[in-house]
Amino acid sequence: MKVISLVLLLSLVVVPLYDISAEALAGGWSPISDVKDPHVVEIGEFAVSEYDKRSKLGLKFETVVSGETQVVAGTNYRLTVAANDGGASKNYEAMVWEKPWLKFMNLTSFKPVNNGRRRRFL
Repeated sequence: MKVISLVLLLSLVVVPLYDISAEALAGGWSPISDVKDPHVVEIGEFAVSEYDKRSKLGLKFETVVSGETQVVAGTNYRLTVAANDGGASKNYEAMVWEKPWLKFMNLTSFKPVNNGRRRRFL
């Protein structure tokens, strides 16, 4: 009876561990399923606006193309955003760190996406 109880107890502890995906773990990146979510769009708009304040390129936010989130001390957003400088629309990779309980957002990286090559500007 003790052996059966021990096996059952171990199965209750070990089996759920196999069900945890890497994306669900703190620190792992998870895809954003709805890039049209108003909060995701707000983060994208913030990224383009903040970069434009620093660069003075006249970038205008168009849309969030894709994105991922990472749980840290807050949330990191890695977004591909489309923005326009008055000419053609271009894609950029933006990294924003957010702590919503402090109403804090910080643009940590913003770089153009060029055929798989990226140049870093921040």
